[in-house]
Amino acid sequence: MVLVALVGMGLGMYQLFHLQKELAELREFTNQSLKVSSFEKQIANPSTPSEKKEPRSVAHLTGNPHSRSIPLEWEDTYGTALISGVKYKKGGLVINETGLYFVYSKVYFRGQSCNNQPLNHKVYMRNSKYPEDLVLMEEKRLNYCTTGQIWAHSSYLGAVFNLTSADHLYVNISQLSLINFEESKTFFGLYKL
Repeated sequence: MVLVALVGMGLGMYQLFHLQKELAELREFTNQSLKVSSFEKQIANPSTPSEKKEPRSVAHLTGNPHSRSIPLEWEDTYGTALISGVKYKKGGLVINETGLYFVYSKVYFRGQSCNNQPLNHKVYMRNSKYPEDLVLMEEKRLNYCTTGQIWAHSSYLGAVFNLTSADHLYVNISQLSLINFEESKTFFGLYKL
């Protein structure tokens, strides 16, 4: 009888141990679910309703095959082009808010036969504070192809600048007739940091 009681008690302790273990696992699972749920809420809604985030200033302009003048004219509406928090006006980007901006430009030059005309690609700024255009970035290229052969050259410029409200940014190139205006090959843009 005592042996049966001890065995029964041992079995009860065994079941109690397993119940405690299952309860601990259930608590751990519930805590992890709550943490994940809280994390998912933070990702889905990173700011509280009382915080209103201003949209980030950003622009990505693409090549415009109808561009016939310098500075280059850009596509600001169709394809991958976008604009938010800045303005596009007469070929340039107009800054609305003072701050640090990453500015970039890529131009794809190509030709049917090489005569090694100098290629020049620059991003410059106009502002009423300066009497002349201020060159922000520039690439000059010589001897980029073999005489008489089909050629192509890609020029990319990008850097961070402290820009002020009403600054106007433009892109200038040396040989308009040598530009490939495909939107993935020739573009100009910026974003506020």
